[in-house]
Amino acid sequence: MPWVDKDKCTGCGICTEECPVGVISMENEKAEINMNECIRCGKCHEICEEKAIRHDSERIEEEIRANVEKTKRFMEHFDSIEERQACLRRMMKFFEKGRIVAEKTLARLDSLKNDMK
Repeated sequence: MPWVDKDKCTGCGICTEECPVGVISMENEKAEINMNECIRCGKCHEICEEKAIRHDSERIEEEIRANVEKTKRFMEHFDSIEERQACLRRMMKFFEKGRIVAEKTLARLDSLKNDMK
């Protein structure tokens, strides 16, 4: 999913004009993408001369750190080591579920390739 590097965005507005579904707007002279409506076509990546529209793969490490920190904050609410360990196990199950959903989604999407032949 794309995201806008606000430090690189010059506010030229080309991406807002070229977005095929009109989900990029200008806020405070910077591009803003409505991710709920974005169709992930990649056109904004291609046309941004400043390379301000970035790919979410660049944020993987940032997201991992945020998930670990969130888990640590949750664990702080418990006094005993057993409760903290139980909280940690619950969070690991939560992230495991996300992995399973992603893997199964990818498998089903992969099968769409065969349907398009």
